[in-house]
Amino acid sequence: MALEFRSVTKQFGTGDGGALTAVSDISFRVDEGEFVSVVGPSGCGKSTLLSMTAGLYQPTSGEVLVSNEPVTGSNAHVGFMLQKDLLLPWRSILQNIEFGLESRGVSKADRRDRALKELAHCHLEGFENHYPYQLSGGMRQRAALARTLAIDPQIILLDEPFSALDAQTKLLLQNSFARTIAESGKTTLLITHDLAEAVLMSDRIIVLSERPGSVVAEIRVDLPHREEPLKRRIMPEVGDYAAQLFKHLKLEEKAA
Repeated sequence: MALEFRSVTKQFGTGDGGALTAVSDISFRVDEGEFVSVVGPSGCGKSTLLSMTAGLYQPTSGEVLVSNEPVTGSNAHVGFMLQKDLLLPWRSILQNIEFGLESRGVSKADRRDRALKELAHCHLEGFENHYPYQLSGGMRQRAALARTLAIDPQIILLDEPFSALDAQTKLLLQNSFARTIAESGKTTLLITHDLAEAVLMSDRIIVLSERPGSVVAEIRVDLPHREEPLKRRIMPEVGDYAAQLFKHLKLEEKAA
């Protein structure tokens, strides 16, 4: 299932302070099964794009389309994973993974089967009866991914899911996520400030300008092993892609 932004502009506020334009005339497409990252300066509207895809906001102008249908509200085809795992502390890990299915009226037996399948998929077998406080940060993020996958979305939205983790856990979890998502064949849109992460995990990278965010570059990552970022990490070409991103984001001038 594909995702597309067609000439999307989003403004907030109409009071005395005037309207703030978060993104302006954004157009790009994420094809079925593709993994695309969006990078750009803080405040350029990256998360706004995800929120519009999830149906939380409507564009001021333009259209967000899922499978060629305009997004007008919450969409069962879309799964949204935030920076924090947001696991419910009073529910076991299995019950947390079942939560989205429960809210959709899936029977107890079916939601348990699907939750256990995603637990195994995310390498959390044996932890179904644990509670969030008993798991490490990386394991909680894997549980959050399992919860997202359990509702069987065709499009996965990731809003900096690794930003709060230590460096070692981040590397391992990037690899685990990439493999799981590649195996699932889901269409994925990742928001990140980590340029190396974008190169390691993506088929393409969309670069946004400062606010109001607009597309200044689209870079295709022509490297193998998208499903294994740790293998990509040792490739010398990764540095070349990072240099391109630095140039488009004008980070070289800022560093100087």
